[in-house]
Amino acid sequence: MTQTGHRSMWSSRWAFMLATAGSAIGLGNIWKLPYMIGVNGGSAFVLVFLACIFLLGIPLMMCEIMLGRRAQRNPADGMLALAREARAPAAWKWVGIAGLFAGLLILGFYSIIAGWVLDYIVRAASGEFRGIDGPAAKQQFDQFLATPLQMLVWHTLFIVMTLGVVARGVNAGLEKANMILMPALFAILLVLVGYSMAVGDFSRSAQFMFTPDFSKLTPVAVVSALGHAFFSLSLGMGAVMVYGSYLQRHVSIARTTIYIAVADTGVGILIGLAIFALVFANDLEAGAGPGLMFQTLPIAFGSMPGGDIIGTLFFLLVTFAAWTSAISLVEPAIAWLTENTRLTRKQSAWLIGITDWLLGIAVLLSFNEWQHVHIVFGLGIFDTLDKLTSTIMLPLGGLAMALFAGYVMKTEHVREELGLGMGPYRIWRALIRYVAPLAILAVFLYLLGVIGN
Repeated sequence: MTQTGHRSMWSSRWAFMLATAGSAIGLGNIWKLPYMIGVNGGSAFVLVFLACIFLLGIPLMMCEIMLGRRAQRNPADGMLALAREARAPAAWKWVGIAGLFAGLLILGFYSIIAGWVLDYIVRAASGEFRGIDGPAAKQQFDQFLATPLQMLVWHTLFIVMTLGVVARGVNAGLEKANMILMPALFAILLVLVGYSMAVGDFSRSAQFMFTPDFSKLTPVAVVSALGHAFFSLSLGMGAVMVYGSYLQRHVSIARTTIYIAVADTGVGILIGLAIFALVFANDLEAGAGPGLMFQTLPIAFGSMPGGDIIGTLFFLLVTFAAWTSAISLVEPAIAWLTENTRLTRKQSAWLIGITDWLLGIAVLLSFNEWQHVHIVFGLGIFDTLDKLTSTIMLPLGGLAMALFAGYVMKTEHVREELGLGMGPYRIWRALIRYVAPLAILAVFLYLLGVIGN
């Protein structure tokens, strides 16, 4: 398939890997994975999660990168072009269109959580966590959620941070930001892990993470691991596809995908080790759930030596992870606007930014002034957007891409892009055609509450 018009390309495989890893390494790894490990009993969940990454996540990421590089277009136009090449119905374009909207909807509430993290950087640096206990930590967080103006300031700042990068383009914006932020993220992570080894209960943390106890592994935990393997790699929304569309032809998709998946998973595991070492050292609850980052960890930071610095570094790391992920959420929509309208990249970025800023205002109000406003099934604005995207749009997007690559695209075109030998290709094809659709369907039914309850 020939490239249409001039499109920017990543300057190197390294740039692509850092950008795509930045997309994958987000709040899902640093916030969600540790508390999921805690809630689901630790090490057995980790093993299942790792298996899911290799059997589901890597083949699906290869699929999405392959679709993007083959199309050389934004996800919406790309799926249409690929459908025409395969002489398939033009309706496949809606897979790409849905991905564009999913990214925008996700940023609408993602920026609110990222705003909380920005606020907690200041709290940690100013010593607000010193000597704090459980009730005080909960009260501190609840009071913050009750102040919409304060949340609006941080939400606005994060939107400006995100769109300020994207507006500069692929090389000067996305690539340059990730080349700075990702090494900084890894450096901070190593400092946190080293500190946890020195002052935390690292041996108990390692035992919790790596000594399997399959008696604690329930069917619900297995499906949760499956779902998180899918979501942790930013699959199903077109972000990986549009990044793949900027990838040079000579780069190996399989090898690069494995590197990205290992980096993404490694960050989640390392941050889990660091967090649980501090949690156990302070006799806190490992299964604290979603409140682990904003209510449990401040207690640990407030009672340890150098807690102000370590807490600040931790929330700075989370900010970097959220920032690089947010950049990828809006790139598909901005690529569509610049390729289909007369808007410049900067104009497209700020149009998207204003739209998501307004959506974010509605989301942040759902925690206070509009907390009694329900959209569907008794869910507030935040929960509605979260369920709509993570429960419906992303699984269906990933399923559609897997089915398209596995059943619709011509075999010679897929093999041309992947560059795999016949043996590895047959394994990938079996995973994409049979394992991935069944796994995604199981996740979809679980998230809808059809199974596992």
